[in-house]
Amino acid sequence: MATLKDIADLAQVSPATVSRVLNKDQNLSVGEETRQKILTIAEELHYTKHLQSKTNQQVKKTIAIVQWYSQQEELNDLYYYSIRIGLEKRAQELGYNILRFFNTDHYTNTEDVLGVIAIGKFSREQIHGLEKISPHLIFVDSDTLNYGHSCVTTDFTHAVIRVIDYFLENGHRSIGMLAGEERTTDGQTGLIDQRFRTFKNYTSELGLYHPQHIYVGPFSSQAGYQLMTQAITELGDKLPKAFFIANDTLAVGALKALQEKNIPVPNRVSLISFNDTPITKQVFPSLSSVTVYTEEMGKSAVDMLTQSLIPSSKQIPRMLTLATTLTLRESSLPPKD
Repeated sequence: MATLKDIADLAQVSPATVSRVLNKDQNLSVGEETRQKILTIAEELHYTKHLQSKTNQQVKKTIAIVQWYSQQEELNDLYYYSIRIGLEKRAQELGYNILRFFNTDHYTNTEDVLGVIAIGKFSREQIHGLEKISPHLIFVDSDTLNYGHSCVTTDFTHAVIRVIDYFLENGHRSIGMLAGEERTTDGQTGLIDQRFRTFKNYTSELGLYHPQHIYVGPFSSQAGYQLMTQAITELGDKLPKAFFIANDTLAVGALKALQEKNIPVPNRVSLISFNDTPITKQVFPSLSSVTVYTEEMGKSAVDMLTQSLIPSSKQIPRMLTLATTLTLRESSLPPKD
């Protein structure tokens, strides 16, 4: 069991300072950064002794999780499911009660909600609706700084550049892309695929951007199949030697289309997708993919919300961007000599 000294050693302060911070001593003069460090370490070590004498004063700690997908859509896209699972695990570790809403649900019983974590993409009008539940609002997988709210996102820019560099390192200068298109669930806002924006900008800088090699459609396996079939038909022998595909479900459909046309992967067309959900290892050949740390995104959002709930903390919107890893598998590995 953790002790005050354990926390003090990690925070590099005295045990007395730790005790006074945990017991919310209003007369203690300590910097906000130090206070946050002590509170975070105490949570990570599951130190609860300072709470035991206050069990009769326990206050409900309820947060709402709002998923922009319906429950069925979430089951069809494990990316957002994984974010939610990571979020809920961390919330339970910190003792929060959870209210879960999918996009088909009405926001009910939210009177005691301390904060909201919203997963996915939301229009300005939808964000205003969430603000009515609680001013403590964190978004996951969308940049909401412009709306005055903190968020947790993925580093799309360096991820896409790494994919293109990998293709170039393996001699592929003809690179195509299957990009995704989305709208917020209320239909109010069209969403630009950040992966496509980076792909276009970087390949343009290299003199390798060709609009005829770009195909755009919904994020679905069926769309991936249709888009790759269209590319094969329209481009014929000029079909790019490599394709970057904006997510795994698109890639699965694209792979099926290539196989039906007897176009070998990766010997004729090399594929790299994005998100690295479990499906990448369930197809043949297995898909190379950019690994996104979805559960960590969810956990980080809970920690960000927890900090925003501390009365003395400055409410300055901020963005936490998590790095990615390019995970190589059979769909893009160069032929063995």
